[in-house]
Amino acid sequence: MDIQDQFFLGIDVGGTYVKVGLVKTNGEIVEFYKEDTSLLKLEPAGFNEAFVNVVGKYLAKFPMVSHVGIGLPGLVSKDRNTTLEIPAIPELNGFGLGFRLKEKYPHIIFHLENDANAAAVGEYHFGLEKTSGNYLFITLGTGIGSALIMDGEVFKGVRGNAMEMGHMLSRNNTRLEVLIGRKGIIKIMQQKMAAIPDEVGDLAKEELGMHLLVRTANAGNKVSLEVFKEVGEILGEAIVSTVRILDVNEVYFGGGISAGLEHILPSLEHVVNTKLTSYYTEGFSLKRATLENNAGTLGAAALCFMD
Repeated sequence: MDIQDQFFLGIDVGGTYVKVGLVKTNGEIVEFYKEDTSLLKLEPAGFNEAFVNVVGKYLAKFPMVSHVGIGLPGLVSKDRNTTLEIPAIPELNGFGLGFRLKEKYPHIIFHLENDANAAAVGEYHFGLEKTSGNYLFITLGTGIGSALIMDGEVFKGVRGNAMEMGHMLSRNNTRLEVLIGRKGIIKIMQQKMAAIPDEVGDLAKEELGMHLLVRTANAGNKVSLEVFKEVGEILGEAIVSTVRILDVNEVYFGGGISAGLEHILPSLEHVVNTKLTSYYTEGFSLKRATLENNAGTLGAAALCFMD
């Protein structure tokens, strides 16, 4: 396709909001909108048809758009037409979303993808730094998402849904995202606060959350730094296993918790450097992704480059 001066729609589907951006070829978000996911679920026709209609609303608003990228929080069929398991929006489970969109808007080309894969593609096309085109991408947020970009393409696996690191079994046979997703990190915070109560400081003054954790760690709070130390150790162990399987030596981190990456890295790097041989650690790179809050929208838009 001729992408010069072209516009795309990037649609990031989430359990709270459906975020829609009109994106230029250079990655500029020209216009941005949010639709409340809970309100779409209340539509008489149900979420699925309501979402299809929302897509139509923005296609009518931006008639210059011919390519739409959609990032989805879950498993998608290998042909990227059917949403298989979408925990945040179970109404989408088993729905032929791609087929329905193409049926209703036959003049539009749609690109459906898992949201972590989309974020990884966004970093490849729109990131502030040029990547090698071969890297592991990990999103640290409510859950743990991951993707592999190999030779500039999304690695999909045999049936289309490879790279679910968040569901790897980790300590005590517990899934990684249970341990160090948002709820898991808050649990670690509570444990550390109980273990060293004299060092709690400002953590006792507000509701526990990720912004508070990052802010207090930046201020040198011992409890917060201990939390990030444990997160780094757990995440490092998972990365060691993944690196051994994939033979990848470049890792990017996105998602809200990556704001605390500087506090995670010391213990993470220690695990990597002690558990991997020099073959793997030579030239090994651990970086924060550059798109930050725009990763979902830009990632979805970047899918339009994947023809």
